[in-house]
Amino acid sequence: MRANPVKRALKAGEASVGTWLSLASIPAARLMARTGFAWLTVDIEHSLVDWETATHIFAAVADANCTALARVPSNRHDHIKRVLDNGAHGIVVPMVNSRAEAEAAVSAVLYPPHGTRSVGGNMHALNFNTSGPDYFAHANEEILVVLQCEHIQAVENADSIFSVPGIDAIFVGPNDLAASMRNKDGKPPTAEATAQAMKHILATCKKVGVAAGVHCFSAEEANHRISEGWQFIAVNSELRMMLDGAGTILRGLTGNRALPDLAKY
Repeated sequence: MRANPVKRALKAGEASVGTWLSLASIPAARLMARTGFAWLTVDIEHSLVDWETATHIFAAVADANCTALARVPSNRHDHIKRVLDNGAHGIVVPMVNSRAEAEAAVSAVLYPPHGTRSVGGNMHALNFNTSGPDYFAHANEEILVVLQCEHIQAVENADSIFSVPGIDAIFVGPNDLAASMRNKDGKPPTAEATAQAMKHILATCKKVGVAAGVHCFSAEEANHRISEGWQFIAVNSELRMMLDGAGTILRGLTGNRALPDLAKY
């Protein structure tokens, strides 16, 4: 069975850098899988991608020897089972705020006796370059499990959540985390409050022995986070990269002429 290089890198204490796929484009995924990113996450939570398209994207990424991950729409057993049965090499589970929710997510990933995932499907074995029986025997060892810490409640419960056995990485959604820290009037948290929350997440991950991850918006920010000890690093998305590239060209062509605000997309 094909080994999961991202899972192994994180366990070895190494950084692993990938990006988000949100365009629901199979050709774009095929090309992105050959750029050198260690992993690509198909965002099924916030994009228009459907299950069939996601399955084709998992295959396109796997065929390029890149690691295909899926952010499921929510922490539900059927969502997790479905992306794994259709070929994802791992999952990213949004908005995990309690130990019970973390345990449920891990359980949905693992076959008995360690979890509650039911046996079925046929695409998963193809993406791990193996047979069905071999997949069923070894999937528990190779599926990457990433849980998102994107609410201040999860930060407050970090010790109990992050220490659940079977978690490979905790991934911070900085925008949602900041939104959850707004005061009653909607005022955003201070930079110091956000920094303290991030430090607590990183320290707790190190204490319990799981990789800490965060979404970054530039190579410079990613390098900074890696130097701090963060390992599971997402940089932008294929959509953001497309718009950034277009903006760079247009600014070069038009000089100081006013351009649309591409950052809003």
